[in-house]
Amino acid sequence: MRDAMPRSKQRKIPRKGLRASHSTQHRCGLCGKTGRLARTECCGNWICDDEDEYALFSYARNSCHRNHSRFTLCGYHHTEGHAGDWKECAVCRDGFEPELYAYYGTNEYNFEKLENPPAFEPKRCAACGVAIRLGEGGYSQLGRDYWCESCTTNGLDGVRRRGPQAKKPREPRPAAPGSGRRRGRPAK
Repeated sequence: MRDAMPRSKQRKIPRKGLRASHSTQHRCGLCGKTGRLARTECCGNWICDDEDEYALFSYARNSCHRNHSRFTLCGYHHTEGHAGDWKECAVCRDGFEPELYAYYGTNEYNFEKLENPPAFEPKRCAACGVAIRLGEGGYSQLGRDYWCESCTTNGLDGVRRRGPQAKKPREPRPAAPGSGRRRGRPAK
């Protein structure tokens, strides 16, 4: 039989469904983790200090810090140096399509959500008419037209098949009078 460990050395096991935490320990306001944290520059909330884990051009959404600073009106408002509260900023409101303004103000990367996002009609693909969700990506834009990912890909496939435009050989220019001699030298 094994000797019982003194009560002071025993590890407390939390009851199922409850998390053991210290009331003074900070948590990320988005994901709840307690590891490496920092305060956001825009609103001063605690958030994972994980922007260094983002791989450039991966478009991954795995960084709480990057998601809040890049995909929220709060982060945009601060980055652009606008005055006042982001929820009342006319410059921010006018700077986005209504759908993107609503997305950036209400998505899961916000600590505080926009209470009355604007109503909007979804953008539609100029080629096939399918509704495009601007906040989720997967589209391209040319002028005022939006193209879904499928139509964009199909359009680019045609460009790839044709390849770079072959340059026609230049026609020789007609010789200009006196083009056979250099300045200052007599013609032979």
